[in-house]
Amino acid sequence: MHDIDHFTALALKLANASRSEIITRFRTGIAVDAKSDSSPVTEADRAAERIMRKYINEVFPEHGILGEEFGTENADAEYVWVLDPIDGTNSFVTGKPLFGTLIALCRNGVPIVGVIDAPAVGERWLGAEGQHTRRNDHPVQTRTCEGLDSAWLYATTPDMFEGANMDAFMRLKDSAWRTVYGGDCYAYGLLASGHVDLVCEANLGTYDFAALVPVIEGAGGVITDWNGEAVTMQTDGRVLAAGDTNIHAAALERLKG
Repeated sequence: MHDIDHFTALALKLANASRSEIITRFRTGIAVDAKSDSSPVTEADRAAERIMRKYINEVFPEHGILGEEFGTENADAEYVWVLDPIDGTNSFVTGKPLFGTLIALCRNGVPIVGVIDAPAVGERWLGAEGQHTRRNDHPVQTRTCEGLDSAWLYATTPDMFEGANMDAFMRLKDSAWRTVYGGDCYAYGLLASGHVDLVCEANLGTYDFAALVPVIEGAGGVITDWNGEAVTMQTDGRVLAAGDTNIHAAALERLKG
């Protein structure tokens, strides 16, 4: 057994290594390939995930890994690292600096450590079970919101919502004060720091949301699926994050209709 500090130390080492691989390739005209699902990928994505996997296997060879670019190894392990080397590859390849690296450690499917690292803007959020979330080593706190009509809502893109999910999101959007698109994982860091009230998204992979849980909860916020259930590795890809329980409950009601 290891205490949480051993895990956060490795998470920060992974973030540093990933940042070095990514930032040297940012705005360099790097080649972009299309994956089987037509989403973009670059050598920065691959290099960052490779180095993170290398360090995990060196320090905790018994742990599992789920990564966006290279799949799963030792998936049945008690502890599984979940890696998204570049969350927001569209932003990365077009020179927009609001992409990030997501690093999570899950114990029996439940996220207990999370990092949101934004290399191009030099910001990093670290959340861990039993600890207060920190941004660049300074504590952060979500903010309260009087009601949906005062809420700033974020989502990466309206294209992530289809069918009934679009209907549900539009009910929430129409109730919010303002809706902003394009933040990727950075929006969740803004929520943890008290600048945003809600983030609502769908069609996410496990590597897109696992790291967010300790960051949001450790800053005093709430993050669940659209049914109000705890976010785990098995969550269906629909998440709702909020700065406080009241605005979360109000948003959840709008999603449910």
